[in-house]
Amino acid sequence: MNKLIVSLLLTLGLVGVANAAGDAKAGQAKAAVCGACHGADGNSMAPNFPKLAGQGERYLLKQMHDIKDGKRTVLEMTGLLTNLSDEDLADIAAYFSSQNGSVGAADPKLVAQGEALFRGGKLAEGMPACTGCHNPAGQGNAEAGFPHLGGQHAAYTAKQLTAFREGERTNDGDAMIMRSIAGKLSNKDIAAISSYIEGLH
Repeated sequence: MNKLIVSLLLTLGLVGVANAAGDAKAGQAKAAVCGACHGADGNSMAPNFPKLAGQGERYLLKQMHDIKDGKRTVLEMTGLLTNLSDEDLADIAAYFSSQNGSVGAADPKLVAQGEALFRGGKLAEGMPACTGCHNPAGQGNAEAGFPHLGGQHAAYTAKQLTAFREGERTNDGDAMIMRSIAGKLSNKDIAAISSYIEGLH
């Protein structure tokens, strides 16, 4: 009986930790500075700044911690997160995650190639389809920390894929999943898949 109670308490504790999240309402005020580049609701109008609206909390939180800790270099973010606490970062992630993301439009000339890569990968070269981690609709997997891609600016996506390919971005973990995948993409592949993602919803 005691083992059952202990197991139940441990399970409830783990569930509580797994469901612990920031406060979106508090995050709105804390994200005011972020709005200059990412838009007040996380829908950046500038194609070089990512849309954060609707992005998974776990992914947003990891990226902010990586930037703050120097594991991911984003020059435009230098110093902006330095004085923010873990709670601040969690609240900001909760706020942007609670917003609705906007969708762009894909270049019609690149849709076929982009869709083929996104849905089918390059299996002969060992590159899996993007849908495996990022969902067929580009919604990602919030629980696993895989980012929502659908609607993201093509210019931003292309920049990140290129950075992974060239080893300039390395915060994809020890498995190097994104570096491995991006290493199999040509410049034309990156342009096509990035454009397709911008119109994906």
